[in-house]
Amino acid sequence: MAFRLAPTAASEGFRLEAHDSVGSTNALALEHARAGDPGKLWVVSKKQESGRGRRGRAWATPEGNLAATLLLVPGGELRLAATLGFVAGLALADALDAVVPKGRIAVAVDGASQGRNRFELKWPNDVLASGAKLAGILLESAMLDGGRFAVAIGIGVNVVAYPEDLPYPAMSLQALGATCDAETLFLALSDAWSEYARLWDDGRGLDAIRKRWLARAAGLGGEVAVRIDGNVVRGVFETIDEDCRFVIRDDEGSVLTIAAGDVHFGAVASARA
Repeated sequence: MAFRLAPTAASEGFRLEAHDSVGSTNALALEHARAGDPGKLWVVSKKQESGRGRRGRAWATPEGNLAATLLLVPGGELRLAATLGFVAGLALADALDAVVPKGRIAVAVDGASQGRNRFELKWPNDVLASGAKLAGILLESAMLDGGRFAVAIGIGVNVVAYPEDLPYPAMSLQALGATCDAETLFLALSDAWSEYARLWDDGRGLDAIRKRWLARAAGLGGEVAVRIDGNVVRGVFETIDEDCRFVIRDDEGSVLTIAAGDVHFGAVASARA
């Protein structure tokens, strides 16, 4: 099966550029933007040679996994565009629900069944299955002529393989017993993106996005540790605020709002953070 857009995405003017292998779908998308591409372009591949994650970390995409980047050239504020990662997380979680048979995957975090969502969202940009990282989302931006900017929303999913030399648990759909391939997942993702982009509505619907994200949030109400520039803050994960920043209540009862950091839950927080 070849990569293709959902009919809803195609009708809304989205375009598709598919590759057998690329260096980085994000890098390629931003190259297109600098060359004048107007956006609403999906760049997809089943293999990446030099994919990136947050903070410059490598993101492995062996043959059969999904690397997808949506290039947008929005007209609003860069601050609001930064919340598109939460839109992407919701769209991907819905796409996974659509293509993985019900009952095939049970959700567990630190060994405890949650009984809520099979696929959970970990702040700010991961999708978890059975408490392990299944997918990551990376937003990158580039300034364009005339004061405009482009945003590349990179989505990497471990479809058939996952890295095993990580400081945190990871998982693939295949290891979980799902038979979905990258092409089928992308078809569902392009459809789900259209729904959540309409809800986001250039940032005007951010509160609705925030509420739906919280309904899928991993670790909500539980103990958490956040590593920020080498320091570790511990407390209870209370919510995300109106700007989608991470909010915790520390052991002394103070409420802390965090814009960027690495989050660890429960026993993993105590052992590794």
